[in-house]
Amino acid sequence: MAEFTALDSLMEMGFSKNRAERALAHTGNQGIERAMDWIMDHESDPDIDEPYVPPAGHVLGSDPTQLTLTPPPAPPTDPAAVAAEGSQEEQSKRPLTEEEKQEQIKRLEELMRVKQQEREEREKQEEVERERERRRHGQELLQVKQRLQEEEMKKLAEERKREKIEEKQARQRVRDKIERDKAERAMKFGGGCSRAAPVTPPVEAPPTSPPASQGPPPAKREYDECRIQVRLLDGSALTSAFKAREPLAAVRLYVELNRTDGAEEFTLLTPFPRRQFTEEDMETPLQELGEEDTEIHTETHGLVPSAVLMVAKK
Repeated sequence: MAEFTALDSLMEMGFSKNRAERALAHTGNQGIERAMDWIMDHESDPDIDEPYVPPAGHVLGSDPTQLTLTPPPAPPTDPAAVAAEGSQEEQSKRPLTEEEKQEQIKRLEELMRVKQQEREEREKQEEVERERERRRHGQELLQVKQRLQEEEMKKLAEERKREKIEEKQARQRVRDKIERDKAERAMKFGGGCSRAAPVTPPVEAPPTSPPASQGPPPAKREYDECRIQVRLLDGSALTSAFKAREPLAAVRLYVELNRTDGAEEFTLLTPFPRRQFTEEDMETPLQELGEEDTEIHTETHGLVPSAVLMVAKK
């Protein structure tokens, strides 16, 4: 029968029986070429080599879509027609000779080779399209990444700018507080004067002979302001005026805000006589940071009206 001939031909070409039966069943036994096309399109199916079990009432090679309820045609009554039909049936049932079988196999193998080439060309084209799509997708990802990096850099730049502004504002607030403290101390201890009038140093009188009767010693002069020069570690110096009643901490804060020789911790000291100030001295007013002269039992005016301090590492 024809379906067995097609099945045998597919098996002669190297296809397994299960694969050939499945292809013929799914193509409705419409020829070897249709079966070969189906095999090549579905060769990656996981069940292609499993035994084919046709549905109930379905015979291999029959097309379910062609099943109708119309009665079969009446057999011809013409003797000539009956003889021609019988001859065709005998020819269709006649088995193929070995030469015809080999010829059919060669033709099918050539057809299979052409189908294989077409499939390879189609796969190459699909691979080219996939590569183009992959490159396009990669470029889009790169653009998105670059845009994100640019936005991140802008955010970092804005953050640094904001930090600098906040730091500058914080320093300005500290300076303003120092100025307000100076003004408050001046109002409290200076009788409402923010700055005392410049004091002219006394002119020494030429030595004269001691009078017969010497009066009382002159009163100690009070200074309301002092000028402090601070020598930094790199040799540079900072100079500023402070109220005599300001604590030594005001000088240290001024150095911290304006120094250019680094940011390490430091302490203040006087060069001569050498004295290193402690944390307890930071709350002492400048005019009270004096040294007592043990020989003449007198006390100087501390760092008033002017003094030189040095910065030393802790």
